[in-house]
Amino acid sequence: MRDLLDEWPVWAVFGTLWVAATGRGLLLYSLGRGVRAGGARSRLAHHLDRPLVARAERLVRRVGPPAVTLGYLTVGLQSAINASAGLLRMPPRRFLPAVVLGGALWAVVYTTVGFAVVDAVLGRVPWWTVAAAVALLAVVAVLTTRLRAGVAADVATTTEADPG
Repeated sequence: MRDLLDEWPVWAVFGTLWVAATGRGLLLYSLGRGVRAGGARSRLAHHLDRPLVARAERLVRRVGPPAVTLGYLTVGLQSAINASAGLLRMPPRRFLPAVVLGGALWAVVYTTVGFAVVDAVLGRVPWWTVAAAVALLAVVAVLTTRLRAGVAADVATTTEADPG
């Protein structure tokens, strides 16, 4: 995989990874839809008509697309999310944009920092580079936490001063 990064232009690596990620998502969604259609014709079909399943399908239609897109930023969940979207019959018009965007996010991550993380884990990166990256992430986490706490305090003060 390292040869791919070294020999190909960045746009080609990104494009290849995007097509692969999007294709995998579409394949898993299609498999989920197929399993659902087969289940509807089986002796277990009466389980698919339960209120709990209908409620889950409504939830997936409402919040599913962001879950599909953000699922590409997780390790191990993206396949389950895409298959579940198919099983719970997320409409294709909502799934397709989410999977295209999620595949692009995944490709950006792996085209840029993803392989750097792999190199760090395999010991191909000097220790000080890894330490600097961890320190930078810690600083960002601390600043984000403090900013959120400050905004929450400002909102609480504003709410108390002007109850509406």
